[in-house]
Amino acid sequence: MDQEKQRRLRALPAVHEVISRLEYDAEFSPFLTNERQLPRLTQCVRQVLQKARENVNRKFMDSFDEFESSLWSGLKSQLLQELERPRTSLRQVINATGVVLHTNCGRALLAPEVARSVAEQAARYSNLELNIETGERGSRYVHVEALLCHLTGAEAAMVVNNNAAAVLLMMNTFAQGKEVIVSRGELVEVGGSFRIPEVLKAGGAKLVEVGTTNKTWLRDYEAAIGTETALFLKVHTSNYRVEGFTHFVSGAELVELGEKRGLPVMEDLGSGSFFDGISLGFPMEPTIQQIVKAGLSLVTFSGDKLLGGPQAGIIVGKRPFIERLRTNQLTRALRVDKLTLAALEGTLRLYEDGGIEDIPVWRMLSLPLETLKLAASQLVAALQQNPSLVVELKEDVSQVGGGAWPTVDLPTWVCAIRPKQGSVTELEKFLRLGSVAILTRIHKDWVLIDVRTLLSGDVEDIIRRLAEWVSKPSDVAFG
Repeated sequence: MDQEKQRRLRALPAVHEVISRLEYDAEFSPFLTNERQLPRLTQCVRQVLQKARENVNRKFMDSFDEFESSLWSGLKSQLLQELERPRTSLRQVINATGVVLHTNCGRALLAPEVARSVAEQAARYSNLELNIETGERGSRYVHVEALLCHLTGAEAAMVVNNNAAAVLLMMNTFAQGKEVIVSRGELVEVGGSFRIPEVLKAGGAKLVEVGTTNKTWLRDYEAAIGTETALFLKVHTSNYRVEGFTHFVSGAELVELGEKRGLPVMEDLGSGSFFDGISLGFPMEPTIQQIVKAGLSLVTFSGDKLLGGPQAGIIVGKRPFIERLRTNQLTRALRVDKLTLAALEGTLRLYEDGGIEDIPVWRMLSLPLETLKLAASQLVAALQQNPSLVVELKEDVSQVGGGAWPTVDLPTWVCAIRPKQGSVTELEKFLRLGSVAILTRIHKDWVLIDVRTLLSGDVEDIIRRLAEWVSKPSDVAFG
């Protein structure tokens, strides 16, 4: 086997040999005649040859004669793919996983009209912090505060760069060096291993845990109040559920206790929503409006989850508390830019106009099952023409994602595929490593394409990429 590896490695051409041969190929002429493009072409050749060397060290799927005869066609195919890839690190992907709020893929999609508004703001100057009427400096928060107050019923509002930052700012402003009382059952860990206790610590607050994992009573909070107590903090467990023998104290109950003992009550809603989801068949979730109406001092939630907007930490509540947050020096470090504000304002305008169907997150979550079946059936019919694949229509489940409604499985229909030659893991990788990355999932030896999260034009890209699987065996050397 070692001799076979050495034989294949010796068969691979050197970089200069590849460049020399490409001089006679019209497809590569634009790169060879442009001095600025030639270094890029050379780098791509190195990358493709390195992949080939790595693949030689794996199990051989072909004979040496097959390997040798496919070298140049495989090289050309892979090299063209490398050159077609966007040069930016942040690339477009096709989300065929069925996870609507896919954290790894940027969570919520902006509505098309909102995206256009962001692009316009990015290319031009704006009145970000300018009061046009007076000609004097203004506040960037005025662009969304009135909208947030109108939609939530709060007295005042502000925005920082994400929800963890919002909680950090609250702790630093109102509880630095003091105690914050939190139920033990609400000490959640959010994405990327960030935990509520650590966020509180970073904000300078001292955590006081009360109750147990499954049961916390109002008397537990009251018994924990001391001279150093700054506030009560509730954390909505939006990314997991404790069911069965449980009891948790509501925000309204804590507000009543807080008023009696002179302590503010604040809540981190996580995936805050303007809708409870019951009409879609989801379990009851408290809405932002309901939490604000309960009288809490401050409420925080994310902009890029169920709200369907950009990444942001939104803080709403009583005006005196918001005003104190604004004067904290951390606010400048955590503030949002004009693009975030443009995206957030545009999304909030859709809610104001009642256009929930125009918000991609809610449109995907509310797709009728018959619509999904029709779309999946059409994709199956198209791919069944591909002689290299076995294709079937299957029932499956999608996920909300982003830590929202973790126990909810959304019934869906998927296009299930497997290669007639090769493995499903090879096929998944092949789709993922195309010029446009196509993200799927593997289940029971099938690659699943969930149509719930596909966008206009995605189906054509998927069909086009899978048509290339026919020639995939000749590209084995180049991965």
